[in-house]
Amino acid sequence: MSGIIEFTGPVLTAVNRERRGLWSVDGVLTFDRPEAAPDQVIDGWVIPGLVDAHCHIGLGPGGDVDAAVAETQARTDRDAGTLLVRDAGAVHDTRWIQQRRDLPRIIRAGRHIARSRRYLRGLAVEVDPGDLVEEVRKQARAGDGWVKLVGDWIDRDAGDLAASFPARTVRDAVSAAHDEGARVTAHCFAEDTLDDMLDAGIDCIEHATGLLPRHLPRFVDQGVPIVPTLINIATFPDIAAQAEPKFPRYAAHMRALWERRAERVLEAHEAGVAIYAGTDAGSVIAHGRIVDELEALHAAGLGAATALDAGAWSSRAWLGAAGIAEGAPADVLVCAADPRRDLSTLRNLRAVVLRGVVIGAASAE
Repeated sequence: MSGIIEFTGPVLTAVNRERRGLWSVDGVLTFDRPEAAPDQVIDGWVIPGLVDAHCHIGLGPGGDVDAAVAETQARTDRDAGTLLVRDAGAVHDTRWIQQRRDLPRIIRAGRHIARSRRYLRGLAVEVDPGDLVEEVRKQARAGDGWVKLVGDWIDRDAGDLAASFPARTVRDAVSAAHDEGARVTAHCFAEDTLDDMLDAGIDCIEHATGLLPRHLPRFVDQGVPIVPTLINIATFPDIAAQAEPKFPRYAAHMRALWERRAERVLEAHEAGVAIYAGTDAGSVIAHGRIVDELEALHAAGLGAATALDAGAWSSRAWLGAAGIAEGAPADVLVCAADPRRDLSTLRNLRAVVLRGVVIGAASAE
């Protein structure tokens, strides 16, 4: 039910701002005590619902999934504390999930766009360079303000990572998306791909394993954030081992990118690059692992509070979503202890509250 919920513990309205006194009244947050008595009282540390800024609800290893699988994916993320998802490309049309009040909110990106015969089969719309701009316009209109490009992938002829599209074509595509009112993000593993994306005026970079010191000032000056997806990057050694017999150069490159994964994230953070948490759940990574990603950011050198912020307050602000504020939707988590000091408390939540309804206690594997 909705009704009135009183939260009696500390309320974190920002990563460094704490107050007392919060209620949910018919699904809306307020700091003013209602006249009526609460229907439920929940004690504990209150934070906004977590954000998975790179998640593929509606995508499986072979591409499209049926509605039952997509719903299970969404429920798994929700029960782990993810109440807002920035979709990073899915074959399944998830607009029906947006109508479900018991499932996380999703900011959709339509289908991600890859170079023909240069990506995992069945996952993306595949186009030749001459068709990229038109497809970007199509996906910009189909999504909720985001377009996802596959910026690089293995080029089997070259035997290594290579850009998917010519730099000029990428510039035209990003400009087209901006004309349509959409922002553009791109999957980027390799070093040189980042130069093309920054030249094009990209709005975000996924993975960013090729980040070098020369890139950092440009990321800061252009205000381009990264979503490192560290739990996905952890799969690079396995990818390299499988590729080694046919593509030894590519395998060596992937291992080198993996070896510097934590160092790159910390360098970016210390330089002032915005970092947001995303799991890349979908084709390879299991859903419900947002806490694993926060802990991976912490292990890379970000403080626990900073890592939490990457998946809570700052990521919500970046996506234009409300946090804990007067009149905001009641999408919050209740923790037994201060999660800024101990991220593990997020694994045993006292309550998940979505749209003012208590879903229940949650835990992630």
